Amino acid sequence: MRELVGRPGTWGGLWLRLGQAALAAASIAVMASANGFAGYTAFCYLIASMGLQALWSLGLACLDGYALKVKRDLNNAVLVSLFVVGDWVTAILSFAASCSAAGVTVLFERDISFCRRYYELPCGRFQLATAFAFLSWALSATSAVIMFWLLASF
Repeated sequence: MRELVGRPGTWGGLWLRLGQAALAAASIAVMASANGFAGYTAFCYLIASMGLQALWSLGLACLDGYALKVKRDLNNAVLVSLFVVGDWVTAILSFAASCSAAGVTVLFERDISFCRRYYELPCGRFQLATAFAFLSWALSATSAVIMFWLLASF
């Protein structure tokens, strides 16, 4: 069971973390470039959640890179349990932020036709940032499941 793809200290784990960080950073960049996002709490929460996701993933990517460089195994119970807790917390926060931002974008686009009335509102950017956030969450949830499975194998 310890040969899971994406476990800490492997190339798969490094690429999984870099993907999470890159998609979270893309979500932040697109949302921050949208005028008027700060007026909506869901979008501010998305920025905060993706910031936490990017920092956590980038930190673990650096740890994976270091482990690969010095050929060190990161599979011990204490370290993996820390990864499990961090991954599950960031995955849940990312999912909640993505869902809330998606709810607001659907409300704007379809329910109250806010985007058709106010052309200066960058609804396309809101949707793109939310899509990047969901993709980042998908990689984060994958990582959380791998870590949980790895912890269960100890």
